[in-house]
Amino acid sequence: MQSLEFSIMKPYTNLTCKVFTRFGGVSKKPFDSLNVGFGVGDKESDVKKNRELVLKSIGLKDIFYMKQVHKKDVFSINSKDDLRKRPVCDALITNLKNVGLAVQTADCQAILLYDTKKEVIAAIHSGFKSSIINIIGATILKMEKEFNTDPSDIIAGVSPSLGFCCAEFINYKKEIPEFFWKYKDSKNHFDFWSISKEQLINVGVKKENIEISNICTKCNSDTFFSYRKENITGRFVSIIGLF
Repeated sequence: MQSLEFSIMKPYTNLTCKVFTRFGGVSKKPFDSLNVGFGVGDKESDVKKNRELVLKSIGLKDIFYMKQVHKKDVFSINSKDDLRKRPVCDALITNLKNVGLAVQTADCQAILLYDTKKEVIAAIHSGFKSSIINIIGATILKMEKEFNTDPSDIIAGVSPSLGFCCAEFINYKKEIPEFFWKYKDSKNHFDFWSISKEQLINVGVKKENIEISNICTKCNSDTFFSYRKENITGRFVSIIGLF
């Protein structure tokens, strides 16, 4: 089972943070092979098996999945009772040990955060809609309010996702507010990596504490699922957890 790690996260031995590729699972084409997403057309039994394989490989007791809806609701996991819930949201926060926070993507960004002082983690699903309404800012604000996080103590990793090279929005005038047009090139491609970086910095995360994978999922659909490339496809998973 293949996964990527952020170099910025590696020094912290109490932390696991991995982005899994599409390899190492049991799903058949076009969901081959490590699809963790229900509701995309894959066999439910195969998705369950893939999730079990991911859990076994990462060494945690549980992995918490949310129902992602491209908005900016943030859910805090504060107790074992919360682990029985499956919230409709696009970001998760916790300071509980042995709980992996999961983000499922196939072009969207998974943004993984770690407060190195308070030992709080967050996992954000940021598609272009959530990016526009600044789910990053909403998540860090909740970390500040509920866990007394200082944003300058946060380190951040941004997963493989749709790159500037391929993020074309033909109807951008209807879909994307004018404020974001400064991130557009002459071919109507938008740089959402830069948008996320700026949003992180604007809420107090240090520039040197941000690591962007710079891997485009559409250009690398042989390694990562890409909805833009394949349309009918699976979802790969990015996970952060505390030991």
